[in-house]
Amino acid sequence: MTTTMRFAYARFLDKLGQPGEPVAAEAAVHLSPLLVRLLLTASEPKAWNVAATSLTTLLHARKATLQAAFDTTMAADELRRYQKYAKPGKPSAHIVQLRQKQAAARQSSSISRQSLIKAAAAFVRETEIDVPERVALDEFIIQWIDANIPKDEGTTTPP
Repeated sequence: MTTTMRFAYARFLDKLGQPGEPVAAEAAVHLSPLLVRLLLTASEPKAWNVAATSLTTLLHARKATLQAAFDTTMAADELRRYQKYAKPGKPSAHIVQLRQKQAAARQSSSISRQSLIKAAAAFVRETEIDVPERVALDEFIIQWIDANIPKDEGTTTPP
């Protein structure tokens, strides 16, 4: 699908940069003490550590998950709109294309969720964050991101 959704952490993701690069002064100002402890090297406080790479991967995976969910919703809405007036019997070529688009969006959603879980596991392992028992890793990390990563101005977190 060509429509993209707005990602609430895009500006922070841009400021993260690459590990080994010096931390921009404006990026360091907006970091909470928890993020400073997790993302900056102790020996050289002006450089990103390995956890910053994991966080970058995690945020990209979260963005892909949100986009896939958005695409799935859009495909389902479009299919519902056209199926409402479809004649009984063999489906038209347009309806078949919409079903294929919906199936591709669902597959993309599954793949992006798997990449989110993989990135979350790597991030939790590197930062030694304690995940509560009986809480799914992807649910925990989404709540952690919402609570600890600064959002862009004027954005809200999607449900």
